Amino acid sequence: MKKVLLHICCGVCAFSCIEKLRKEDFCLEGFFFNPNIYPYQEYRKRREALKAAEEILSIRVSEGRYENSAWISYCKLYSAEPEGGKRCEKCFEIRLQETFRLMQKKNFDYFTTTLTISPHKNSFLINKIGERIGGERFLQRDFKKKDGFKRTQELSKQYGLYRQNYCGCVYSMEKKTDSRHQR
Repeated sequence: MKKVLLHICCGVCAFSCIEKLRKEDFCLEGFFFNPNIYPYQEYRKRREALKAAEEILSIRVSEGRYENSAWISYCKLYSAEPEGGKRCEKCFEIRLQETFRLMQKKNFDYFTTTLTISPHKNSFLINKIGERIGGERFLQRDFKKKDGFKRTQELSKQYGLYRQNYCGCVYSMEKKTDSRHQR
């Protein structure tokens, strides 16, 4: 059985991704690495939701370091970029590079990410970045296909998991707040 390290952005997104990979007969371990999430209280809420999903799904998840200030330093040149622009590309890259490093350290066969479950994320771009980092060791997936996003939403609702209402970074939070004030 081939081993896959799955980068997990939050508990909600993990559900159908894990289901699909298990149906493909992969042995899975999760990796929660999201230094982009702001503020820290939001990070904790998402981590707690993932802990609940860990129990429900019987999956082991390790946690990377939360270094939001390093993430901001890395991405601040792109702070004015629109959602889905260069800043998001850099953010995907940071998280996939760290997942690749851990995959190598743990001698896993492959790595992939739950990021493609979101209808708000560019799966083509995420897969391109993953392939650039890991070559054939990156499992290219578009988890939102075949009702993947719908399924993950149903399961998170069934289990009462916290669902966030913005991507996670300070810039997407500011945009969410700005759009509320414009109504």
